[in-house]
Amino acid sequence: MAIQKLILSLFTLLMIVGCNESGTKNSALGVQAERKNKSGEIEVAYHNTQDYHSFSNPDSVKVTHLNLDLSVDFKQKTLSGHVTIDFQKITTDADTLILDTRDLVISKVMAQGKDIAFSLAKLDSFLGAALTIQLPTEADNVTIFYKTSPQASGLQWLTPAQTAGKTHPFLFTQSQPIHARSFIPLQDSPKVRVTYEATIRTPKELLAVMSAANDPDTLRDGQYHFSMPQAIPSYLIALAVGDLHFKAMGERTGVYSEIDILDAAAEEFEDTESMLIATEKNFGAYSWDRYDLLILPPSFPFGGMENPRLSFITPTVIAGDKSLVSLIAHELAHSWSGNTVTNATWRDLWLNEGFTTYLTYRIMEMVYGEERFNMEAVLGRQDLQADLDELKPMDQILAIDLNGRDPDAVFSNIPYEKGALFLRELEHKVGRANFDKFLLGYFEAFAFQSITTGDFIYYLEGTLLKEYSGKLSRERIDEWIFKPGVPKGAPVPESDAFAVVDEARNSWLSGTIDAKEIDSKHWVVHQWLYFLNNLPENLTTMQLEELDDAFELTISRNNEIAHSWLLICVNNWYEPAFPRLNEYLVSIGRNKLIKPLYRALASTPEGKVMAQKAFAKAKDGYHPLTVKVNEKFIK
Repeated sequence: MAIQKLILSLFTLLMIVGCNESGTKNSALGVQAERKNKSGEIEVAYHNTQDYHSFSNPDSVKVTHLNLDLSVDFKQKTLSGHVTIDFQKITTDADTLILDTRDLVISKVMAQGKDIAFSLAKLDSFLGAALTIQLPTEADNVTIFYKTSPQASGLQWLTPAQTAGKTHPFLFTQSQPIHARSFIPLQDSPKVRVTYEATIRTPKELLAVMSAANDPDTLRDGQYHFSMPQAIPSYLIALAVGDLHFKAMGERTGVYSEIDILDAAAEEFEDTESMLIATEKNFGAYSWDRYDLLILPPSFPFGGMENPRLSFITPTVIAGDKSLVSLIAHELAHSWSGNTVTNATWRDLWLNEGFTTYLTYRIMEMVYGEERFNMEAVLGRQDLQADLDELKPMDQILAIDLNGRDPDAVFSNIPYEKGALFLRELEHKVGRANFDKFLLGYFEAFAFQSITTGDFIYYLEGTLLKEYSGKLSRERIDEWIFKPGVPKGAPVPESDAFAVVDEARNSWLSGTIDAKEIDSKHWVVHQWLYFLNNLPENLTTMQLEELDDAFELTISRNNEIAHSWLLICVNNWYEPAFPRLNEYLVSIGRNKLIKPLYRALASTPEGKVMAQKAFAKAKDGYHPLTVKVNEKFIK
């Protein structure tokens, strides 16, 4: 194994400085993949020399370590303190360090015990403001004293009333994609990896946790110390503060949450240790010591966030029957694809999310069986098609062009499901055992590195494309990565478990049977989602009443089923469901669940009025990202 790792390391080095026969040129700044068209002219298929979403200058001065000392002020809704930044000069004559910030108040910058000059550039609409620091000749670190804004995009401050316990306030961060700069001045680019230490000062009754080494038995004294020894990109730096408690689920896994939901969360996610063991067996050792979960308040804007050692999780997946735990598998899978091997820019997000979504399906198969794997793959393919039907061609490309655009625009099912489908085709072409061998080598070759799409293509050319030249082609790879849509002949996920659902739906729609005659007593959540998501676009009020009367869909407490049903109700103006719709929009902040509902409501004047009322009531409890995504629908 040591020899194999040495060979892989040498191969990776060659990729950084080499040039292959097909014209793939490589440099420390990225990869330019070239090919000749029919006229013999060279086309640039991919070129990446910079991160369009960072002002920083890591090619001249690269940040290597952060040491944070911050105090949490819930009354002022601010973090204040300082960060000491260790850096390495890449070019010997470099005399300035440029960092990313957004809405930070910088009071002073010091180096070698003295104040040094700094300047803040003009604010950009979504990138923030560049902080330029003049470096003394001999300095290898600087200390920045600063304070965050109450409106910081990466922080959400919740009042006691907005928490489960209703007694103490709550704070959590969300750094991805470029929100770390709103609470830390740093090089906020995924191609810059840093280690970090932190001292966080809080009210004594609260507990702080971070994406670092957390001690479940730490003394609750209002001063907490953290260390992250592995180098991570800035978007994985995370902090939460609240009335948190811990419960172990396995030898290396546990859950933090407010006490009211701790037992339910631990029971729901008790298979996390089994997922961890199964993933290690196929794809290599887990590199992060522990894998714990933090269950956040329902305002968390995402399903989960893969912060290393401590994934942040929405409570909306606590369904009581483990039907939605694929989200846990997804965040765990990021420990290999994303956290260990990371996209170098947000254009390359599919390298994180496509690989992770593919691994998610594999983990679900290993832990819960092939039938569950097949059902979830079919639903994933349908989610992908829904986005393909809505998105412009330019946004259907894996290596999406984000120059001049807010990086939040990259988040759709394209990098997730299209990326996973591409990898599934590679698996089908070369065989699962051979593809697993490739993945294991890939994770080892690029461990704790940030890579581009071009790096991936070059690695693919030296491995699978070379070994299986009769089954794979560069042209097909380019079609997947650089063209919109899904290529013809792509894998089509299928599930026998859905055949009975199709039969029941068709029989009911044709009037052969009544809704109450549908034999659904053994249906799992995935079959219900498939039933609902594949109903005709237009249904009568009588049909909706019949379904609701038979299955009590309006009062379903499964958040995914409720989402699908409520979307049908909005599109068909089924008024008996509207009180539940209002409750749903006000109580949940997860964008995947509420954005389609706001969008559907906004399509009619009457619906927009409903949306405006719900948004006005919910806004103070929504995360800033949720507000940004949905307020356009209610204007």
